[in-house]
Amino acid sequence: MEKILYKLESFEGPLDLLLTLIQKNKGSIWDIPIVEITEQYLDAIEGIEGSGLDDTSEFLVMAANLLWIKSRMLLPKNNDDDEEEEDPREDLARRLAEYKAYKDASEELRKTEGATKDMVFRGEEHISFPVPEYSRHHEVDELIDAFNSILARRERNAKPEKRAFSGIVGREKVSVYDMSLKIKSRFKRGRKVDFKTLFEADDSKPVMIATFLALLEMIKDNVVSVEYDYAREDFVLTDTGKEVGASASDNDDTE
Repeated sequence: MEKILYKLESFEGPLDLLLTLIQKNKGSIWDIPIVEITEQYLDAIEGIEGSGLDDTSEFLVMAANLLWIKSRMLLPKNNDDDEEEEDPREDLARRLAEYKAYKDASEELRKTEGATKDMVFRGEEHISFPVPEYSRHHEVDELIDAFNSILARRERNAKPEKRAFSGIVGREKVSVYDMSLKIKSRFKRGRKVDFKTLFEADDSKPVMIATFLALLEMIKDNVVSVEYDYAREDFVLTDTGKEVGASASDNDDTE
C-alpha cells in the first residue's frame, strides 16, 4: 500500500485528519473501514513525537482509540449471546458527524464573509414625517348644528328635572369660565377629545349651553383646534397647549 503523506499542521485536530482520510477512501462516517483508516492514520502521524505540535497528545489519543476499535472489530463474535453487541465505531461516528456539521457551517460562514467583506453598509437614518395639517375650514354654524343635535336628542330622552320648577327654587347659574376649565382638564388624559363627550348624560340645559359657549371662546382664543372625523361623524378637539384666558370670566354666567 502506498504510504500517504500529510502535513499535520494543515489539520485542526485528529478529527479533521480522520474525516479527511474517510472522505479520501470514499467511506461513510457511519460505516468506517476501520482497518484501512487505522493504518493510514498511523502512517500520517508517524514521527509526530518530534514535530513540536501543541496538540500532539490529541493525535496519539485518537491513534490509541482507533487501535482499540480495530481490535474489537477483529475479535470473533460470541454467538451464544442473544443481545446484539454495540458497534465499537458508533461513538467515534457520532463525534465525526458533529465535527463535520460544525465544519460545514463554518465553511458557509466563510463564503458569506468573503462575499460581504468589501461591502459598506449605510448607517441607520431617522426619517421624520411632517404631521399633515387639517386644511378644511369649519364655520361656527356647523358646531352650532352639532350642538343643537345633541341638545334636541337629550331633551327627547330626558326625564323631568327638579330644575323644571325653577320658578319656585330659582334659576341655575353656570359660569362659562368654569366650563372652560372643565373642558381644558379633559385633555389631561390625551391631546384629543370628541365633541360629544363634553356633555354628560345628566347635564342641565344651562350647563350644556355654558359648555358650548366656553368651547367657542376656547376656539376663538386658539386654546383648542377643531376638525371633523368622518369615520365617527363627530368633531374632534385638539389641545394646542395654550392656557385658558380670562376672556370667559366668572361674570359670563348662563341661566
